[in-house]
Amino acid sequence: MISTNEARPGMALDLPDGLFSIIEYQHVKPGKGKAFVRMKLKNLDTGAVVDRTFRAGEPVEQAVIDRREHQFLYRDDLGYHFMDLETYSQFAVAVEEVGEAAQYLVDGMTALLHMYRGRAIAVELPASVELEVTKAEPGVKGDRVSGATKPVTVATGLLVQAPLFVEEGDIIKVDTRSGEYLTRV
Repeated sequence: MISTNEARPGMALDLPDGLFSIIEYQHVKPGKGKAFVRMKLKNLDTGAVVDRTFRAGEPVEQAVIDRREHQFLYRDDLGYHFMDLETYSQFAVAVEEVGEAAQYLVDGMTALLHMYRGRAIAVELPASVELEVTKAEPGVKGDRVSGATKPVTVATGLLVQAPLFVEEGDIIKVDTRSGEYLTRV
């Protein structure tokens, strides 16, 4: 348990409504009345953002999130299978918990899993990943406008806008935060 006065952005709280991460924190001392704390919280299960007000000094339960490196092994009907790189234990993570990170996961890739009470609540990817282009239309002669792009499909099924010179079989680097093409490897 911590006091609301000790809470800071980035911390996780285990409230009766669920598990929340603090996005914004503001301690308010009005001219009249008692001080209070206003927080913007993100629900780590649903992704919903809510505003909550607490009395100053009110006790809340802090959630300790364990971030550990795991290797992505494969995907099947049970979900996405990962292996802990310290203990070599394997487990499946449901499709809903992986979220948009699934578009960038390739076999053998290392990712940080956020664990709380033995279950994965989020997958944190590196800033960029290297993916193989599986489908790309040829660049048409005369389409040599500076900065022209075409849609290409990578091995994970993600559609990326890439320059005209990118062809099938090329390995490209993709930004995992925006889904944009960075460079050809």
